[in-house]
Amino acid sequence: MRGRIPFLRRSPAEGRTPLTAGARRVIALNNGFQLLFNLLWWMPVFYAYQREAGLSDAQIFGIQSIYYIAFCLFEIPTGLIADRIGARNCLRAGAVVMTAANLAPVLSPDYTGFLVHFLAIAAGRSLTSGAASAYLYDALHAEGADDHYLRAEGTARALGLAAKVMCWPLVGPLMALSRPTPYVLSAASAAASLVCVMALPRLGGAGTGERRSGVWKEAGGALRHVRRSPWLALVMVQGVAVFTLSRICQVNLFQPILIDQGIPETSHGSVLAAVTVAEAVGAARPQWLGRKLRPLTMVSVLSLAMAVSLAGITLGGPMAAIALLCLFSAVTGFAYPIQRKLVNDAVPPGAPRATLLSVESIIDRAVCALVAVAAGAYLSAGRMDALLWHSAAVTGAVMLAVHLAVLIGRPRRPEARRSVREEHQETVGHAPPR
Repeated sequence: MRGRIPFLRRSPAEGRTPLTAGARRVIALNNGFQLLFNLLWWMPVFYAYQREAGLSDAQIFGIQSIYYIAFCLFEIPTGLIADRIGARNCLRAGAVVMTAANLAPVLSPDYTGFLVHFLAIAAGRSLTSGAASAYLYDALHAEGADDHYLRAEGTARALGLAAKVMCWPLVGPLMALSRPTPYVLSAASAAASLVCVMALPRLGGAGTGERRSGVWKEAGGALRHVRRSPWLALVMVQGVAVFTLSRICQVNLFQPILIDQGIPETSHGSVLAAVTVAEAVGAARPQWLGRKLRPLTMVSVLSLAMAVSLAGITLGGPMAAIALLCLFSAVTGFAYPIQRKLVNDAVPPGAPRATLLSVESIIDRAVCALVAVAAGAYLSAGRMDALLWHSAAVTGAVMLAVHLAVLIGRPRRPEARRSVREEHQETVGHAPPR
């Protein structure tokens, strides 16, 4: 290690420590929760469903705008709630809210019902966005299985994506039998995710979330942690590229890209399935990328690969576009778990983890909202190609700025969190070589 900058050291190999029975239980229940909580059966049909319910395009997209704003506003209080009552309790609350949210359109299939539905979805997802990752990270640490976090995070995401691929094609036939079926099944899935959360073990120590200071004091404390930890702020900024590119491409630009390439709408579902499978494969095996690059560099390389894949769509025909979209999604699958672990590792000891992860989510979604507005302007002007090339250029500039900040500022990277087993060995005088 001589001559290397300490804060750029590679992470230990994933999966080196044998899994305990407790760790296996946590991982299995987390997989079940992530799969069921995020299994929104109505996703492929919600636009047509709302149109059939009598909503205009202005009302539909207006609700979407309100949803994004609400998500950002809910993130800070829900992160604080998670750090006060514990991540596990916050996950329970999120599952209850999500169950009720999916029933709103069934009980009130009108503008008010859909608005309540999306506001409750924003609340339920914000309750779990930071808490789920914080719980998994702390729970595996408590079991001495820190080096399994990356695979566990990726596997949970991959299983959720695979479930969508299998379930979404069934939505059409099921709606023919009963029109509200997608929303009823989504509510049932959310209720089943609550069962998984109820079975999660209670965490001791820092993971309990038992804080007694004032809410505003805790919020200020979380922001001070970001200000005092340049490394944490740096990895949060770096992650913006991954989230924004994936969100804008897979949600806002997916159909416009296919339409621009002349791919018929009847094939869009098949392309979506192929793209989702590619992301699931990448998310399931982030360790395939090996250890030759440090995590910060790895995320930068993957972000650039995502940007180049998008820009490359402008150079080929329909088949090339589909192939590059699949490549983009596979790279996204690799990048998400690595970035998530990088941020978790950067959280200072004793800091409110769920709140800080919510801060990261706010930054991501705020930037995404701005980019969505810009994307709409590009598309209105018929400048799809320029949008994709400019996205690649901006991503490259952000990655360059991040690494210049590392080289010039040299922010101190926290020591990697040691497992409970290592801490015990050091206590009794048998610490492993580091």
